[in-house]
Amino acid sequence: MKNYYKIGEISKLYGIGTDSLRYYEELGILKPKRDENGYRLYSLKDIYKLNVIRGLRLLDFSMEQIKDYLDEQSLANTLKLLHQEQALLEQKILELNERKAIIAGRISSLNEAISISPGTISVKTFPERYCVQLNEYITRDEEMDFVIKKLHKKHESRIRDFGNLTIGAFFSMEDWRQGIANVYHTVFFILDGPEAGYDFHLPSGTYLSCCYQGSYQQNGQRIQELLTYARRRDYTLLSQPFEIYQIDNRDTALEEEFLTEIQLRVEPPSAGSPPSVPGPAWNQKQENTL
Repeated sequence: MKNYYKIGEISKLYGIGTDSLRYYEELGILKPKRDENGYRLYSLKDIYKLNVIRGLRLLDFSMEQIKDYLDEQSLANTLKLLHQEQALLEQKILELNERKAIIAGRISSLNEAISISPGTISVKTFPERYCVQLNEYITRDEEMDFVIKKLHKKHESRIRDFGNLTIGAFFSMEDWRQGIANVYHTVFFILDGPEAGYDFHLPSGTYLSCCYQGSYQQNGQRIQELLTYARRRDYTLLSQPFEIYQIDNRDTALEEEFLTEIQLRVEPPSAGSPPSVPGPAWNQKQENTL
């Protein structure tokens, strides 16, 4: 066995670029000697250090940490280093398990959304839902994406996973009454709870719900259908209608696969109430929940 090896031999043997070997030399970790022609010659001691470097780099130690370790290598320092790595790995396992749970939740939500039959109006009961909001007048889908990003940027420190986020928007009912659909005045995110602070809440109670598939341009018609359904059954309207995006451009680029839910908080008719009579589509008795 030779006592010294040239840089090309070392690079090929370890799969390490010559630039990296020169960088290790600049850091003072490797100290090759030079032959009469000025070529670097790496000793067996340098090769031993490369074994240590490769192992520690696989564990994500920085080159500065590796240099400090090699400069003061001892059994005590080796145990200290291993304990540090053990703690790092345990933290990574926690993060991976958290990510795994997030992905499982998104898969479950999407599978549940896929099973929904669009066009069916149903009555749902929801607990209190806490939200953060951004008030913007939105007339185009591109504007909606921009406002959603602004709201996420404002709260990104506590909303880690954007893909699993429940996003909604309140319609501009003034525009809707003028026959203009797909216009909004508020975008909001539904939070896991009130612990981190919130801007408003969607009250607990009874909501009418209708899902539609495809373009958002049809939401004006879907609002009318929901309001007509409520009027004919003598529901009292307690809020403005709003959208929840069950499947959107976070999940698919195909518009025909979008699934959007319109919700409207209502009070069911009391027992023995008189039969319904024709009336305006939008009951002015409402409670502003913003």
